[in-house]
Amino acid sequence: MRALAYAKVNLSLHIESGDGWRHPVSGLFQSIGWADRLTLERAEQDVIAGPEGRPVIAGEDNLAWRAAVAVRGLAEAKAAMALTLDKEIPVAAGLGGGSADAAAALALAGRLCGVGPEAQATLATTLGSDVPFCLAGGLAHVGGTGEVVEPLEPAGGYALALVVPPVAVLTAAVYSAWDRLGGPTGPPTGGNDLPPALRALGPLRNDLYPAAAAVAPEVDEWRAEMVSRWGRAVMLTGSGPTLFAFFVDEAEAIAALDAAPVGARALHATGPVGRGWEFVESGDA
Repeated sequence: MRALAYAKVNLSLHIESGDGWRHPVSGLFQSIGWADRLTLERAEQDVIAGPEGRPVIAGEDNLAWRAAVAVRGLAEAKAAMALTLDKEIPVAAGLGGGSADAAAALALAGRLCGVGPEAQATLATTLGSDVPFCLAGGLAHVGGTGEVVEPLEPAGGYALALVVPPVAVLTAAVYSAWDRLGGPTGPPTGGNDLPPALRALGPLRNDLYPAAAAVAPEVDEWRAEMVSRWGRAVMLTGSGPTLFAFFVDEAEAIAALDAAPVGARALHATGPVGRGWEFVESGDA
């Protein structure tokens, strides 16, 4: 069985005082068409690998594997599993790639072991703050420490250009900086800077932006350069370092990436999607 696991962007992310990185949040999350590919099958022994045997993070350190094992344990199943993970979403980028993989693994293992969606959703809350949203996907308000997911009607008609600067930004360090800075709010984006379908939901802001820029000033430098080159608002997703802007369609977003600063870790143009993961036929993944 195969599945696609879609990345997410935080269209908005409001942070409240909390403990370490477990701060309560209130945010607007959107799944996007940047996806990893997962295959899960019964096997003679447990194994996790990349395509053609390429190495990936193994065992309990891999959130997707942890999700599959959790489903198997809930079902009290004994069969070994083989998980193949083909990564396209950049890691440690604020795009929820690991959480998306875990959500898709929950669904794959659920089908393999006979564990339904409600039980999968309960397990998602134990795996990570972004996993419940990635399991549901689409456009949603997210609250609590990620466990509250309120789906919204789709809001499309736009594309995103995403740039991942060559900067390492640790989530824990960003939250610590946010506390140290006294809980700042992020720069707002609203009005005509938003696609028509999102204007009623704005202004949008990411409260982690000032902290991410304090931890890694290069993030602010990349954002300023992208604003200058693109002539529009540029936003941060999650704790970064990925930056994105809105465009009319994918062709315009691709053209913008041609003018992106040199040296990015990754570039991608895509649009919103209405799910966090989906099963695919063998020839489609």
